[in-house]
Amino acid sequence: MDPATIIGVVLALGAVVGSTFMEGGNIAAIFLPAPMVLVFLGTAGAAIAGGVMRDVSALPKTFIKAFTAKKVSPDDAVETIVSLAGRARREGLLALEEEVNQIEDEFLRKGLQLAIDGTDAEEVAIILEAEVSTKKKQDRSAAKIFTDMGGFAPTVGIIGTVLGLVKVLSHLGSPEELGAEIASAFVATLWGVMSANLFWLPMGNRLKRVSETEVERMEIIIEGILSIQSGSNPRLVEQKLLSLIPGGAEKAAEKDAA
Repeated sequence: MDPATIIGVVLALGAVVGSTFMEGGNIAAIFLPAPMVLVFLGTAGAAIAGGVMRDVSALPKTFIKAFTAKKVSPDDAVETIVSLAGRARREGLLALEEEVNQIEDEFLRKGLQLAIDGTDAEEVAIILEAEVSTKKKQDRSAAKIFTDMGGFAPTVGIIGTVLGLVKVLSHLGSPEELGAEIASAFVATLWGVMSANLFWLPMGNRLKRVSETEVERMEIIIEGILSIQSGSNPRLVEQKLLSLIPGGAEKAAEKDAA
């Protein structure tokens, strides 16, 4: 698991809580049930209303993925592909059939099986690229809900503040209560802005970034499978794939120098 999201959220919340204590404020005054319920449920409702049930049903899974997505690195895929390319060049493509079931990466396993089955290289590329395209669409939809929530939350918070001020205006005959009630009214705006910028927008960006790294790995795998299918030299395959990875060209140069 890549802990970046958890670390970021904890750090941001810690900054809010810490600054409240440093200012001599009462942290309990922030955690008021009514404005929190309005902001979080109202924001979720607005985002759901703007989507479709397919996206809504995937929301719990997407939420978990934002926090627990594994760190994806294409380096291990390159190593596996280069090894497979070496064997395919020595023994032929069919020799890889016994290794297919041992490959954990489902996308690599599927593409390799297509190549072994004799599928035309152009067809292999079309099938795998279609899968990449579908994944991009799914990931965009997943991230969109959270970015939408980031857009709705501040406005929902303002609605909560307006409702609180309406209550304040009904108590103008009790001046001793006005200070606490006005402060309580603005808590909704605080949670609206804070949830948008500390939770929803970062989670949407996190899902986009995870998608980018996963797609990058898939595209490298496609290039690798096509290179294996064409019988390319394993050394050239490695150099080609490393050139597609940020910083990979430097790694290839270091290996050549060694």
